[in-house]
Amino acid sequence: MTIDEIVLLLKANTPNSLTPLQEMVLRSSWEGKTYTSIAVEAHYGEERVRKVASHLWQVLSDFWKEPIGKSNFRQILEPRRLSRTQQQLLREFNRKDEVTSLEFPSGPVSLNSKFYVPRSPIEELAYAEIAEPGSVTCIKAPKKMGKSSLILRILAHAASLGYSTVHLDFQQADRAVFANLDKFLRWFCANVSRELGLEPKLNDYWDEDMGSKVCCSLYFQYYLLPSLNHPLVLVFNEVDWVFDYPDIAEDFLPLLRSWYEQAKLVEVWQKLRLVLAYSMEFFLSLNLTHSPFNIGLPIKLTVFSKEQVQDLAQRHGLDWFHGSDADKLMTMVGGHPYLVRLALYYLVSKGGMERHLGQILQQAPTEAGIYNEYLRQCLLVLREKPELGDAFREVVSARSPLQMELPVAYKLYAMGLVSIEGDRCTPSCELYRLYFREQLNTHSDRDPRLQELEKENQQLRVLSGLDELTQLVSRRSFNTYLQIEWQKALSKRVPLSLILCDIDYFKIYNKTYGITAGDDCLRQISRVINKCVKQSFPNEDLNSDRNSVLVARYGGEQFAILIQTDAARALHVAEDIREEVKALEIPCDYPNIGGLPADVLTVSVGVASLIPEPQTDPHTLLITAERALIQAKRGDEIGWFLINLPHPSPPNGLVRKRNSDFRRI
Repeated sequence: MTIDEIVLLLKANTPNSLTPLQEMVLRSSWEGKTYTSIAVEAHYGEERVRKVASHLWQVLSDFWKEPIGKSNFRQILEPRRLSRTQQQLLREFNRKDEVTSLEFPSGPVSLNSKFYVPRSPIEELAYAEIAEPGSVTCIKAPKKMGKSSLILRILAHAASLGYSTVHLDFQQADRAVFANLDKFLRWFCANVSRELGLEPKLNDYWDEDMGSKVCCSLYFQYYLLPSLNHPLVLVFNEVDWVFDYPDIAEDFLPLLRSWYEQAKLVEVWQKLRLVLAYSMEFFLSLNLTHSPFNIGLPIKLTVFSKEQVQDLAQRHGLDWFHGSDADKLMTMVGGHPYLVRLALYYLVSKGGMERHLGQILQQAPTEAGIYNEYLRQCLLVLREKPELGDAFREVVSARSPLQMELPVAYKLYAMGLVSIEGDRCTPSCELYRLYFREQLNTHSDRDPRLQELEKENQQLRVLSGLDELTQLVSRRSFNTYLQIEWQKALSKRVPLSLILCDIDYFKIYNKTYGITAGDDCLRQISRVINKCVKQSFPNEDLNSDRNSVLVARYGGEQFAILIQTDAARALHVAEDIREEVKALEIPCDYPNIGGLPADVLTVSVGVASLIPEPQTDPHTLLITAERALIQAKRGDEIGWFLINLPHPSPPNGLVRKRNSDFRRI
């Protein structure tokens, strides 16, 4: 028997059911925990816990007609199977008033609902984290995966500890709130004040000369937090809504991070316990040292396991102990909590017969199915955002996991439509594959003129990622590709190299020869860089998102080459570029300027190479390549840095002025 079956048997046979403390003692004892640790976790006195336990062991002994105590509880009951009488008892207990007590799955699962399936140890970890001074808990999951239900329980637990709680849902904020950072932070502070029953005193702490972020921090540090006698659990639900306003997100999210860091230095900030719930990655220029999503306790809600699906079925009064029905349902919808629960709701309302399950599954991907309304809502979003619809059509039509740009993949993940492994996507479940393969392909057969316009729009989106002068990828698109290649290299455990090229004294060249000559110079050098890279990687289609080589215009006179290769090969490419640019013999006779290394244009080249690690981020590669470029600018022909890589032998043909060309950090 499992502990869940034992708990249900006791509930079915105990006139007043089990109290939460009794159930906790049972489950904790099953796990081998001591009375002392149970008391600490339950926030009760140890004497009270021992008294409750003593009564439970007597109840168990009477029920099974043999002595049962804490020491032999699991040893005696775990090897046993439920008898037919006990199975029937559980079925009757679960079916009692089942149809009239069914809850249609909509919104978070209420605190008193029996249909909430615990995801141990997630709940226990979250409860422990909010008890830590100055803590941050980050809950990540796609839509309808149970974030709001977990938040309800975190808030209830916080209240049971006597903490103050505030729950902010950004979906409820008017669009005008996001007009600018100042308006947003004032709205934020005012709402927290009212939720705490405190008078908003924004004008006492707001000073435009100090800036909104400083004023917001002062408001919390010197007014809100000192006004409270207990810790404050501040929950932000649907943080994704802030992501749609990058100018606000890029200031607000680091502000939350700074509060977490302040708690290590200033005691009053230890009262604040943050909980952030979101569905997708923040895919903008926010590095790891500013993000609040890589600190504290990370919680990722996943789909239900087969055991959890069986548990939920049992809570609906269904006898799914054999597991075949759970397998059939999971084959269609995976373990998606909402999709599973909706199927069980309709199944029970039809009497729970197996033929009804077959009918539900057969109709599931059609307009006659129980999921039609939910699927059509997703379809509407995909049609309103063609870049998502086109990408997902490829995913559901592909026979193997499909590679795609991470920003698009994250948006589809946030909708719950795809699973992501590295940089490759698959449909989250067979239901989505069957339904959207039909709907999106049908949608693609619409008016030819509309298709032509969408094709033109797609071309415009591609062109917007190109630098007009050199026709290389722009800096903005480079940042996206860097994130993608980083994830590829991280998953494959292969080296990633970045080459930065800077045209020497180019600003002087522009002033001397004019902007037109400067533009022509940029075009020539970009062609040389492309040629060198193609010679080294002849099988790659440069700048395609399907390969591991990218050439970009990184800045005014700077170029970046991102390659999934080792340091030795990257250095060969860098040396080829340096020599080929010099061979162009673009004259640069600067009057009244002496001491230049050559009378033709040259480039300085910096190379960085590393194997990505989970604790590092792409920013590390950028900073290191820039340091190498500075080293080259100081006199070395090529600056070179390796990070956590074996030191290779210098490649043949590499010219060095001194040993400082080669460094490891």
